[in-house]
Amino acid sequence: MDQQPIDPMLFRKTLGRFATGVTVISVPHGEHAHGMTANAFLSVSLDPPLVLISISHRAQMHGMLSVGDCYGVSILSEDQELLSRHFGGRPVDWLDVPFVWEQGMPLIRGAVAHLIARVVEVHPAGDHTLFIGQVEYLDANEGYALLFYAGAYAQLTDRRDPHVAETLGFGFIDPPKQRP
Repeated sequence: MDQQPIDPMLFRKTLGRFATGVTVISVPHGEHAHGMTANAFLSVSLDPPLVLISISHRAQMHGMLSVGDCYGVSILSEDQELLSRHFGGRPVDWLDVPFVWEQGMPLIRGAVAHLIARVVEVHPAGDHTLFIGQVEYLDANEGYALLFYAGAYAQLTDRRDPHVAETLGFGFIDPPKQRP
C-alpha cells in the first residue's frame, strides 16, 4: 500500500482540534528564571506521580534539561494569556513577570496550579524530546485555566462551581479568540 506523506500544516490544524491547557515550563538560569509556553504537557502515572513535557529540539529549554534536573510547571489561569504569549516567543519588554520561587524553582504567580518535577526519563521523538518527570511538589489554586483550541486561546464558559463540573465530568469552552 502506497501511503501519501502527511502534510505538516494539516497535521497541526487537525491536532489543534484537541483543546489543551496552557503551561509555562520554567527552570532557574543563573540568577534568573527561564520559561517557555507549552501545551504539550500531560499526566503519565498516578503511582508514582509522573508528568510529561514535549520540547522541540530547537527550543532553548531543550538544552537545559537532562535526567536528574528539575523543572517547574505553571498551569496558567484564564487571565494570563499575555504571559503565555510572552513565553511563547512574543516577548513583551515592559512585562514584569510575576515569578514566585518554590524549592528553588521559578513558578508563575497566579497560575491555577504549580508542579515541580525531576526528570527521570528522556525519550527522543521526531523533532521533539519527551521529558518524563516525577512530581516532587504540587499546589492547586482556585480559578479557571487558560485553554488553547484550534490555534487560538479560549476560556471555559461553564461557571458552575468547579467541583460540581468535575463531579459531572464536563465543562464548555468559549469560541477561540483569534490571534492578532
